[in-house]
Amino acid sequence: MSLKPPVLIAQGPGADPDGAAVSIRIVGAEGLLQGRIAAWAAANAFTGKAGQVLLVPDETGTLSEVLFGAGKIFDPGSVRALAAKLPAGIYRLEGLAQTEETAAALAFVLGGYRFDRYRARKDDTPRLIVTEGVDIEDVLRIGAACALVREMVDTPAADMGPLQIETIAREIAGSGDATFSVIEGNALLEENYPAVHAVGRAATPLRAPRVIEIGWNLERTDLPLVALVGKGVVFDTGGLDLKSAAGMRNMKKDMGGSAHALALGRLVIQAGLAVRLVVLVAAVENAVSADAFRPGDVLNSRKGLTIEIGNTDAEGRLILADVLTRAGEHSPDLTLDFATLTGAARVALGPELPPLYTDDEALAADLLAASRDVSDPLWRMPLWVGYRAAIDSDIADLRNDSAAWAQAGSITAALFLQKFAPSSGAWAHLDIFAWNSRNRPGWPEGGEAQSLRACYEMLRRRYGTPG
Repeated sequence: MSLKPPVLIAQGPGADPDGAAVSIRIVGAEGLLQGRIAAWAAANAFTGKAGQVLLVPDETGTLSEVLFGAGKIFDPGSVRALAAKLPAGIYRLEGLAQTEETAAALAFVLGGYRFDRYRARKDDTPRLIVTEGVDIEDVLRIGAACALVREMVDTPAADMGPLQIETIAREIAGSGDATFSVIEGNALLEENYPAVHAVGRAATPLRAPRVIEIGWNLERTDLPLVALVGKGVVFDTGGLDLKSAAGMRNMKKDMGGSAHALALGRLVIQAGLAVRLVVLVAAVENAVSADAFRPGDVLNSRKGLTIEIGNTDAEGRLILADVLTRAGEHSPDLTLDFATLTGAARVALGPELPPLYTDDEALAADLLAASRDVSDPLWRMPLWVGYRAAIDSDIADLRNDSAAWAQAGSITAALFLQKFAPSSGAWAHLDIFAWNSRNRPGWPEGGEAQSLRACYEMLRRRYGTPG
C-alpha cells in the first residue's frame, strides 16, 4: 500500500522542460495584487484570507496561475487543503523559503490522499514540482507512511483481518532486510501469549489471533534499541459486552495502533536511523462465539499477572499487556505503544488531539517539541498515581475495567499498560483516534495518521543516521 498516484513528481531546473507547471502564488491578507489579476480577485471575493483558493485563467480561459490565501501569517500546513481543491495538473509553489517549501510539499502530499480501493480510479490527482532544496525522498517516505496508516484504517475489516496485517508486516520486513516471525492461533498458548489468545480465540480460524514481530539491525549491539508496539483489533464487537450499532459502526479502525507501529517502523528502516528496531503487533478480532472470553473470567498474562475481566470491550489493553511484556524482553532503550484504546480520551480531548502518557520528562519534552514543529498535535496527560487503586481486583492482580469512582478512563487504561511496560528505558503510550470525524478539504472523513510524524521527528532528532 502506498500513495497512488505520487503527488510529487520531480525537482530541479529540468523538472518542467515544457513550462507546463501552473504557479501557485501565496497571497497574504494585505493582497498586493495588481491589474487584471487584482480585478479577477475582487470579482471573486478573494481577499487572501487563510485557505482561500482562486483559479486564475488567461485570456483564452486556460488556467494560468493559482492564488492561495495565507492570511496574516502563512502556515505551510494549510497547503494540505489546497491539494484537495485543485484540478488535475502540474503545479509549483512560488516564493517560499526552503523550510517552508518542504513543509508545504509534505502537506500537499498528505492532502492528496484518497481512499479509492472500491471505486473506479481516476488519475486526477494534482502533481507538484519542487525545488532542489527539498528532500523529496523524505517527504515521500513520510507521505507514504501516513497513506499506509490511512488506507489500512479505511479498509473494511473483511479485507483487513489479522492475516492481511501479517502480510503487510511481512512485506515491510522483506523490503528492509529485517527478521520476521508470527505466532498464530493455539500456538499463542504454547509460546505464552495467553491474553492475546483469549481475546482473539472466538474468531473464525481464518482470522485467528496472532503476534507479529519484526526485528531490524539487531546485530548492531552498539546502537540503542527502539520498540514500537501496536494494538491490532481488526474489528471490535465489544465481545459479550456487545457494543451498540452506532458504537460498532467504525470499529474497523480499531487496528489503527498496529497501522501506526508498522508505518513508523517502515519509516525508521527506510531512513536508516541509527537504532536497532523491534516492531510488535497483536492482531486479533474481538468476536462473539461460544468460545468468547467472558465478564468475570480471570486471564493469565505473559508477565504472570492475572487479570479479572470486568468488561470484554476493554480488550485492547489485554493484548497490549502481552506484547508490551514481550517488548521488555528485548531490554529496549525506548518503547512507544500506539492504540485506539479509549473513548474516554475523546471525551477528554476530542478526536483531533491525542493524549500522550509517559513518566519520562525528557521523552515528553522531545515528543511535544517535535509535535509542535511538525504540526502533529499531542497533549500530555498525567499517569495519576491516585487512580491506581481503580484497577485493583479482589480476586486477581488487577482488573481490565477501572472502578467507576475514578471516572478518568483514558488515564486508568494508561496506568494498566504501565504495569506491563518495559522496565528498561523510557516508555510512552499514545491513545490515538486514527480517524477524521468530519469531512474537509485535505482531511477526508476516515482514517488518519495521528502522532506518526511527531514520533518520527523525535526519533530522527534523537538518533539520526549512522555516521
